[in-house]
Amino acid sequence: MEFREPQAIYRQIGDYICEQILRGSWPEGDRIPSIRELAVEVEVNPNTVTRTYVHLQERGIISKQRGIGYFVAENGFDEAREHQRRDFVEHELPRIFERGEVAIV
Repeated sequence: MEFREPQAIYRQIGDYICEQILRGSWPEGDRIPSIRELAVEVEVNPNTVTRTYVHLQERGIISKQRGIGYFVAENGFDEAREHQRRDFVEHELPRIFERGEVAIV
């Protein structure tokens, strides 16, 4: 995973998780990698992954089952899609307009 500048790393990891859910790689109800597993995979500190998981739990995308692990929430697909849409509108779209990459017709 290559991290890009303006967005916080924990949010980029969240985007990666949402992409996996939206692509069907991690269907609703499936277990997702543990904090340590994902930290090793994306080469970041486990605290960063913890922050990501808390962020996604607050949005209803993933859920934690104590002693078992983290899972894609029951409505995780819909919540992930809404999260990605909201993030695009609030963060990416303004940058696109700022750089003049979109011609308004």
